Amino acid sequence: MKYIFLLFTGFLFAQQTQNVDFKSVSGRLTLNSKEKTIAGAVDFQFEVLKDCDTISLDAKNMEFSNVQVNEKEIIFINTTKQLKLVFPFKKGQNHLTFNYTAKPKQALYFVDMENDEVQIWTQGQGRYTSNWFPSFDDVNEKLIFNLGISYDAAYQVVSNGILKEKTANGNVNHWQYQMQKPMSSYLLMLAIGKFDKKEFKSKSKIPLEYYYEPKDVDRFESTYRYSKRIFDFLEREIGVKYPWQINRQIPVRDFLYAGMENTTATLFATRYVVDSIGFCDRNYTNVDAHELAHHWFGDLITAESSTHHWLQEGFATYFALLAERDIYGDDYFYTKLYDTAQQIKFASRTDTIPVLNAKASSLTFYEKGAWALFVLHESIGDKAFKKAIKSYLNKYAYQTVNTQNFFDEIKKVSDFDLDKFQKTWLESTAFDTPTANALLSKNKTIQKRLEIDKLKKTPLAEKFEVLKSTLESDFYESVKQSVVDQLENENYEAKKSLLLLALETNNVKVRQNVAETMTKIPEDFRLNYETLLNDKSYQTQETALYWLWRNFPNQRATYLDQSKNWIGFNDFNLRTLWLSLALSTTNYTNDNENLINELIAFSSSKYEATTRQNALEKLIAFKIINDQVLTNLVGATTHHMWQFSKFGRDTIRLLLKNPEMRASFNRILPNLTPDAQFQLNRLLKE
Repeated sequence: MKYIFLLFTGFLFAQQTQNVDFKSVSGRLTLNSKEKTIAGAVDFQFEVLKDCDTISLDAKNMEFSNVQVNEKEIIFINTTKQLKLVFPFKKGQNHLTFNYTAKPKQALYFVDMENDEVQIWTQGQGRYTSNWFPSFDDVNEKLIFNLGISYDAAYQVVSNGILKEKTANGNVNHWQYQMQKPMSSYLLMLAIGKFDKKEFKSKSKIPLEYYYEPKDVDRFESTYRYSKRIFDFLEREIGVKYPWQINRQIPVRDFLYAGMENTTATLFATRYVVDSIGFCDRNYTNVDAHELAHHWFGDLITAESSTHHWLQEGFATYFALLAERDIYGDDYFYTKLYDTAQQIKFASRTDTIPVLNAKASSLTFYEKGAWALFVLHESIGDKAFKKAIKSYLNKYAYQTVNTQNFFDEIKKVSDFDLDKFQKTWLESTAFDTPTANALLSKNKTIQKRLEIDKLKKTPLAEKFEVLKSTLESDFYESVKQSVVDQLENENYEAKKSLLLLALETNNVKVRQNVAETMTKIPEDFRLNYETLLNDKSYQTQETALYWLWRNFPNQRATYLDQSKNWIGFNDFNLRTLWLSLALSTTNYTNDNENLINELIAFSSSKYEATTRQNALEKLIAFKIINDQVLTNLVGATTHHMWQFSKFGRDTIRLLLKNPEMRASFNRILPNLTPDAQFQLNRLLKE
């Protein structure tokens, strides 16, 4: 029945878009961070194309008042999912106004921070804007959005479009944002926080604004290192001018995904705010390029349904990879394609859903979609591909599209067999390995990688010289990494000289592989392995410190002294590891109480979910558990990030198997917040 209902409501909405065309909407919004509520006065302009008696807006769990059409109060029905307007609508222009209030369960997030500060941000895709702003869950209804937001003058407020004006009223500022062109509702955004920003201009004179928290000023360069270059490259490569008035990028705390391409304003996770050392392990380059590419493929033209989602994710993934190729070179480009080909091939053993299916996996939509474009690009040639892309974007600008629309533009520039292409790359779950390998083998790095990977099951003695010469060569790092990977389960004496060669490459990624594949470190390799502690990589340092501490108990104090001032990424990965190791090392410190308190503090709500989980994992693994730790663990179960809340629930379930732990959880229950009490009670009753 549910399926039939969904089909029926989808049909009704499709019918509405034929009868009614919403043109624009203005909203004047106020937010209350203590109550976690939003209220607004909304003004829609729309045209009735065909007489009708009911019009619907998507609006979840909202209260409405002063609902008027053309300044006359009308009958409305609030279903808690939609606002239904009952009125004899006649052909022509109309004007809808109303006030609303909401306490959103999702899509609008209030993140509490230190010093009673807050960050507020939205996430429309997959969570729906209609939880916080009355709008349209159907992507086919595109309209011009203009939001005005009033908030505490100590904060920066960002929404879509250009900032038309900012006015002060006592301790409150009103920020008025304006769009020029229509977009789907899921791309509507707002972000509020204590940010600074630096402003640039692209080669085409588009304003670029890059935001950061004041504490991260020293991380600005390494975070946004290639942002302007990526912007200029994508405009040039796509061949169509950036279709909006401005581009902003804003890191927000506890973001649900890596990034989100809200029109004119990408939000991204703070894990990508890095210093120059962190840049080596995780940087913003790919996410930046992916979300920016969406401003053409997704924001300018939008897939009409989930079946054609690859037109957004496959395109954004592929054009991001082209941008990275411009920065990092061909070897990087082909290595990424090779690695994703391996992932897709492995997944295809069990994944039975192809690209052209609404239920396809992220790997399929993103990576196989990108592979399909790579094959198409290589098959028809660069000139024809670019001509088709340009024509496709210009023809369907500010509209919705399907796969056939794209193919129609390809047909104009090439007689390539699109039927076969569609069957092979978009409708089959198998991966066309022969075609992929033929394309990849144009690159010498991949030729060598294929040669090395074929040796996986060959005895070490037989392949030793090939592996040795590879490590001594100037081949790209990924080839040498694959050599180290093959050594993991080999006899130590037989592989020792190869491991030393791998360390001598002085390549951070190759050395990192040595750190990660050697969990048992022989004494005669200790001094060599210790050099990894000095690598310019927080990931390598974390791995090396842990395994040295595990393998050499007599050296623990030395390692802890060497690493006592390490912090690591902005999730404090090295500091939390150091605290847990120091507390677990006999007679290392007389300051246990302060160290315990510091580690427990990292698990509290003052920090982001990644830091909290990191600290909780270490506290529990090293059996540093008290009532505060358990309280912080239960707090995880109420978090908006599903990965963190699931970690909290799963960990509590394990601990509850111990009767003493069950008694401890029952003891803290009365002192928890109502939400935390609800979650813990459910787990206690399981």
